[in-house]
Amino acid sequence: MTNAIDLACVRFAVPDLAKQRQFLTDFGLLVEQHNQHLYARGTDTAGWCYLAEEGDPAFLGLDFHAPDRGALERVAAIDGLDIVESIEPGGGWHLEMTDPDGRAVRLQWGLAPLEPLPEPSRSPFNMGGVRGRLGTRVELTQQPQLVKRLGHCVLNVADFRVSENWYKSRLGLITSDEVFVGSEDNALGAFLRCDRGAKYVDHHTLFLVGTGTPEFNHAAFEVADWDTLMIGHDRLQQQGYEHRWGVGKHLLGSQVFDYWKDPAGFTLEHFTDGDLVNAQFGSHKAPLEQLLGVHWGPQGQP
Repeated sequence: MTNAIDLACVRFAVPDLAKQRQFLTDFGLLVEQHNQHLYARGTDTAGWCYLAEEGDPAFLGLDFHAPDRGALERVAAIDGLDIVESIEPGGGWHLEMTDPDGRAVRLQWGLAPLEPLPEPSRSPFNMGGVRGRLGTRVELTQQPQLVKRLGHCVLNVADFRVSENWYKSRLGLITSDEVFVGSEDNALGAFLRCDRGAKYVDHHTLFLVGTGTPEFNHAAFEVADWDTLMIGHDRLQQQGYEHRWGVGKHLLGSQVFDYWKDPAGFTLEHFTDGDLVNAQFGSHKAPLEQLLGVHWGPQGQP
C-alpha cells in the first residue's frame, strides 16, 4: 500500500526566529509567523514545507503527505496510534509516529491547498541543436519566492537496516539506489522514493545514511531552473551566509545542487533538474564513489 505520496514538511527549533525568518526569506521562501512559530512555503500549493519554533537548535522531525484517510488508518493500526485533527494553518488530520532514532514523523492528509504564488521564469533556452529562443535576448523574472517545494530530506541514522525497514513498512517507500562500501552486501544507506506505480516521482524523497549516529544531514528545496538556482546563490552570497557545497551536479539523482548553512547551523539545499522515475526504474545498487562523485563541480562532500 502506498501510504506516503510526497514529503510535506521539515520541522526545527532555532534560537532566533527573527534571524531565521530573514534567512528563509533570502533563501526564497514565503514566511509567516503564527503563535511564535515560523511557517514557510514555496510557490506550489501543497502546503507549508518548513516550520520552526524558538528553542535550542534541534531537528524536530518531518511530515509526509498521505493519499487519503485510509492511509492514515492503515499506519495508525500498526502502532496503535490516534488520528487527530490538526490545529496548524491548513487544517487536515495527522498521526505522529516515532522512528527508530526517536524522531517525530507525521503522516498528514486533508490539508487545505494554498493559493499558488508567481514563479520565476525565463525565456526559452538555446541548447545545442534545440534553438528555443530566436531573435530575442534572455528575459528573466526575479520573484522574491525562488523555491517551488520541499524535495527531499537526508537523515543520518544509527542502524540503516532498522531505519530502512521502519520507513518502508510505515510509509511504503521503495529503494531507488542503495549505496554500498566495498562490496554490495555492505550497505551504507539508500535513496528511497515514494511508490506511485507508473506515476513519475522524485528519484528520492528520503536518503538514510547509516553513520551510527542519528543526526539531521540536510533538507533540499526545488527551484525552477539553473538561472533561479544561481540567482539564489548570488542573493545568499551577497547577504553573507555560509556556503556549504556547490554549485555542482550529482551522479545519483542528477540534481544541480547548492548547499547553504542557516543561522542555526542546519544545511539547506537549492536543487533543480533532478531525475524523475517510476516503477519501471526499479531498484539499483551503487558504490560509495558514485554517491560522492559529480558530473561536474566540487569533488566529494564537505
